[in-house]
Amino acid sequence: MKRHRTGLILTLLISLGTVAAGTPAATAAPTPAPSAVVAALGRSAHPLRTVEPGGPTDDLLPLDRMIGGAQVVGLGEATHSSHDFLALKDRVFRHLVEKKGFRTFALEGAWSTGLRLNDYVLYGKGDPRRIFREEFQRDYLWWNNTDYLKLVEWMRAYNVRHPGDPVRFMGDDIGWAGRELYDSVAVYVADHYPELSSRLAELYRGLRPTVPAGTYIEQYLDKPYAERQEMAERTGRALELLKEQSPGKDREAYDRAVQNAAVVDQVARQYDFDFADPAQVPAAMRYRDETMAANVVWWQRHTGTKVLLSAHDAHIGYVPSDPANYPKMQGAFLRGTLGSRYRSVGLTFDRGSFNATGPDDAIHRWTLGPAGAGSNEQTLDQVRFADYLVDLRSVGSPARAWLAEGRPTRSIGTDYPEDLRTIALARSYDVLIHLHSVTAARLRDR
Repeated sequence: MKRHRTGLILTLLISLGTVAAGTPAATAAPTPAPSAVVAALGRSAHPLRTVEPGGPTDDLLPLDRMIGGAQVVGLGEATHSSHDFLALKDRVFRHLVEKKGFRTFALEGAWSTGLRLNDYVLYGKGDPRRIFREEFQRDYLWWNNTDYLKLVEWMRAYNVRHPGDPVRFMGDDIGWAGRELYDSVAVYVADHYPELSSRLAELYRGLRPTVPAGTYIEQYLDKPYAERQEMAERTGRALELLKEQSPGKDREAYDRAVQNAAVVDQVARQYDFDFADPAQVPAAMRYRDETMAANVVWWQRHTGTKVLLSAHDAHIGYVPSDPANYPKMQGAFLRGTLGSRYRSVGLTFDRGSFNATGPDDAIHRWTLGPAGAGSNEQTLDQVRFADYLVDLRSVGSPARAWLAEGRPTRSIGTDYPEDLRTIALARSYDVLIHLHSVTAARLRDR
């Protein structure tokens, strides 16, 4: 992560990086003896056989009961680049596809990236390695890893075997809008409202990317604020222009075109905040999480599929760990819209390695020892299972009270070192998966 102006903004927008130095680690209120808490957690915990996909998944059957009839399940990660978290997401998704009828894997990646990968998993269109290389740049580079490549290749193989009931891939984020998104809107308008084509072309003038994703994002953010405001004003007018038209006979095509135009506008609106004004930063962060949630809801309702949502722990949770900068998170928006049809599953770990950008702007593999005294992870790791899952809503006393208190917890974004966050597990997640140790993911093309 480059720590000049553009890099700082990208850290805020696309990741949960270090945004405020010196965040204090809160001192927890007096709690029951750790041994009693550990024993209570152990009575509710269900051991995991492995994080690796493939093979029997009977150990994941308790998760089925925990998520119940949810239509969207958020599955988090305590780091953006640990193999064990990514492999577990692959394994859980395969299980939910087979046992619970889930059909969409949603990633904290750009909407247009998701459409390209969806074309691959549905129709075999394109080369996923090339798509990863072209789309997962700059702060999305963490997704260009061998674990997610393995996942999308499994999804494609599944669809070859089940052409009448396919799985899908979506991206919910608004870090950038690829040229395919502009093209899809333009083609729809040309086919259905040709008299509007020239007007749409004028509104989108200069916005369609002609450079790689990472370069485009940096160039966009380096534009003067007034220019970014003018660009957002034009994308808004283009969206309204489309909304004013009659859907015609093909309502599905119309809704899809409006959503694509909405995402183009979302990207411009995200960069329509004045990041030189500290007061606008929290509003920008709230906008991003609210919009990501809205995109997931749109996808779920229009495809009718159950969705496994992959994102950082903070995004899928209910309570912000850094409310000054992130006032409301995606999980809270999803719960507000979907109610009990949304469930959040947080992930923690005691020790191990991950990839993240260091103070020298280079990517490093970082290794951490056992979690420190007073942290959530230190107690969680004393449970009799190395890796396990637990329903935080049904844990008995005295662990119930312990889970409701905020404690220092690892929540690592794209940058490291960064401060521990104060997190009350039971207020943030419905379910928790704890792993004893993790290893760094293997990044492709590096």
